[in-house]
Order: sequence, then C-alpha cells, then structure tokens
Amino acid sequence: MSPDADTDDLETETVDPTFAEEVISACRTTVGDELRSITYFDDEEEVEQLYLRSDLERTADLIGFADHERLGFHSQSAYRNTQLGEYQATIRMFENGFLNRVIRGGRGIWVTTDDMSIDRFEELTSALKAVIDEFNESEAAAEADDDESEREE
Repeated sequence: MSPDADTDDLETETVDPTFAEEVISACRTTVGDELRSITYFDDEEEVEQLYLRSDLERTADLIGFADHERLGFHSQSAYRNTQLGEYQATIRMFENGFLNRVIRGGRGIWVTTDDMSIDRFEELTSALKAVIDEFNESEAAAEADDDESEREE
C-alpha cells in the first residue's frame, strides 16, 4: 500500500493485505475526509493499525484500546434475543471524534472519524460487515478445501 498526500496507509504485518486494502477502501469510500484511523483486532491478541490519517500522530495505546474493544465479543451475548434485534455496531463519542466498532465472528475493526451524520455511521457499519463477512467466508472455504485435500492424500 502506498501513501498519498492526504493519507497514511500502514504496511500490515499480520493482517492479510487484500483484506486490509478492502477495509481501507470501504472506509475511505464511506467516510471520506472524516476518516481518522482504522484498526483491526481479533478475539485473541492480534491488533494492527491499518490506516492513520497523515495529520495524526501514532500515540494511541492500541493494545489498551483492543483490550477494551474485545469486551464486545463477550457483551454481544447480553443483547441476544432482545427486541432491539441483532447487534450491529458500537459508536463511542469523544471530544475530538468518534469510534465505530464492528465485530463479526472472531474479527473486529474500529474506525475513528471526525464528526459525521448517523446515516454515515450506518453506511460504514454495513460496509465493514460486508467486508469482514466476505473475508470470513472465503477463509472458511479455503480451510474446507485444505481439509479435503488432506483427506485425499
């Protein structure tokens, strides 16, 4: 991934580069100039910042944020079978921006933004869910193919 004048894409170390590019593209398309950062995390210990806007410094405690956001993997069960419907995302408001967290399966992404309308948060949530679900499905299919190949040998 190459940085341009307005953005600072980060080289991924553990996240599949194609997945990272799709997440960044979905966020840029949906959020536009209000996009501040994108961070991937899983339900275990992986956490990786995929994008940081060039006017921001890399000072966030990603491990601390991830530990807090991982609570969402467990707290989703508290909302099951309620009249609210299926959990979609969490939006947190801060003095200088917002954090939108989406969790699907064992993967999560949090995106920080400047101020924007709730409609755009809903669009961002839908876009992220689609990208994560597609990656989860393709990974599951690849694992099934690998299992089938091992049985044939």
